[in-house]
Amino acid sequence: MGDVARLAGVSAQTVSRVSNGFAGVTEETRRQVLDAMRELDYRPNSAARALRRGEFRTLGVITFSLSTLGNIRTLDAIATSAAREGYAVTLLPVAVPTQDEVNGAFSRLGELAVDAVIVIMETHLLDAATVSLPPGIPVVVADSDAGDRYTVVDTDQAGGARDAVRHLLDLGHTTVWHLAGPEDSFAAQRRANAWRATLTGAGLVPPPPVRGDWSAESGYRAGLLLAEQPDCTAVFAANDQMALGLLRALHERGRRVPDEVSVVGFDDIPESASFLPPLTTIHQDFAEVGRLCVAGVLAGVRRPTPGPGTTLVPTRLVPRNSTAPPPAH
Repeated sequence: MGDVARLAGVSAQTVSRVSNGFAGVTEETRRQVLDAMRELDYRPNSAARALRRGEFRTLGVITFSLSTLGNIRTLDAIATSAAREGYAVTLLPVAVPTQDEVNGAFSRLGELAVDAVIVIMETHLLDAATVSLPPGIPVVVADSDAGDRYTVVDTDQAGGARDAVRHLLDLGHTTVWHLAGPEDSFAAQRRANAWRATLTGAGLVPPPPVRGDWSAESGYRAGLLLAEQPDCTAVFAANDQMALGLLRALHERGRRVPDEVSVVGFDDIPESASFLPPLTTIHQDFAEVGRLCVAGVLAGVRRPTPGPGTTLVPTRLVPRNSTAPPPAH
């Protein structure tokens, strides 16, 4: 830093301000310092700065799957929000969701020097006594049923599912079938429970759910079964990808959407407005989930970690052309 200061004709403090991105330096002086840095091949030592400040400006993210759209969009939102706060993100995928793997992931992130950890845990783990998160580091969990033990940020899964079912009932459908997600998924369970409770609350007997694995192909297979149900006039699909496969199956079996069967999805992926027909769906605000996850762990870094509890991000119904009143008999 002293060599850079001498070459640029400024003080070491000015070099420090430029290298740390602080304000209060004229553009001409900033250019002089940056030119001197390039000429001397000088790069600030982030490890030394971290030791001096007691922080690494890095957040760890543990996730058990990168194959689902929700996890990918949540991760993207976390990385974007962290960058706005001046933090980098270190991603650590975990192959097998067990206590040993969770402990190992935290140990590896500790070796990589992170200030806090966000865990994207879509499967049922933290609601079981067999898995826990190691103490001693700020942690926020995304998409999990663990609000009584940890700080959790999640989409209002139940509220979105209720809105989907009520939309179809308000159109006049006498029941709503459900294309559910995988059994080990917290989000899928929340959506299925709300679907069932909404029908029961309306005095209706829920039909048996048909289950998929979040993929369009599984939605297609389920759709072939639903197309054979003559009394099926409305389907709530637990995500848009399965809804896409469902639409294809209904089309192939000659069940017109929405004239004969109405379909509602969940996620509001960018492509859902381009489905044929455009898909009525429940919008998830992944950007807000990511922002709140980052805000939560940084609050733990800067002051004592808040107690356990769940913050729910609201959803909203996006009506399009895949829903309509049931056919007249």
